[in-house]
Amino acid sequence: MTTPTLTIAAVVLAYLIGSLSFAVIVSRVMGLTDPRSYGSGNPGATNVLRSGNKAAAALTLLLDLLKGLIPVLAVMLLGEPWNLRENTAALVGLAAFAGHVWPVFFKFKGGKGVATAAGVLLGLNWALGLATLGVWIVVVYFTRYSSLAALLAAVAAPALHIVGWGASGATLSIVVMSALLVWRHSANIGKLLAGTESKLGQKAGGAAKGASSSPSAHAEAGPTDVARQAPPRRHGPATSPNAGPKGGRRRRH
Repeated sequence: MTTPTLTIAAVVLAYLIGSLSFAVIVSRVMGLTDPRSYGSGNPGATNVLRSGNKAAAALTLLLDLLKGLIPVLAVMLLGEPWNLRENTAALVGLAAFAGHVWPVFFKFKGGKGVATAAGVLLGLNWALGLATLGVWIVVVYFTRYSSLAALLAAVAAPALHIVGWGASGATLSIVVMSALLVWRHSANIGKLLAGTESKLGQKAGGAAKGASSSPSAHAEAGPTDVARQAPPRRHGPATSPNAGPKGGRRRRH
């Protein structure tokens, strides 16, 4: 096979691997509520953590990272005989990231891609990946905002690549991936500015196993439904059957 054909095949395969939404898959296997139905609605490890199941969140994080790491590593380690080098590996990584964001198996509605992007960077250059992860960890440690950490890490990644290893064709793929990450966090930026963003590990309502309703279901409840759920209100002290018009006892004649 020719180099262009192999490149196209690698890109398509990486996109299909990236399209495996492990947040949804892991939640289904472990009997948890669909992560798209609570919290931020994002099928990612951070939102799965809001279910309160740390094991499910950790497994989702690992699998999302691996689906960015493995395709890139495969090209870096096996592509040399076919002239597939770093630039191609970066393009393959971008395809895996795009699969996570727009998964063909889940109606093109995917996550934000933080863990997958981390896997891509680790596959391209482990030092670059660790440096970017370091930025994320430091920001999370001091702020507890996963979204803010992702935004700052996304901005730092291409800068670190240029400063540490020089600009190359791979830098362009990293810039595009970082720009998509920032764009995917546009709603979080608004929440951060408004002070309403959820912190890491904050449990979301409706995320418990076997929950019969979602936050949207409560939002759609009408006045009648609310009246049924609300306890009766008391408007003053109870009166006895012998009470007079003003609450006094009737006189016996």
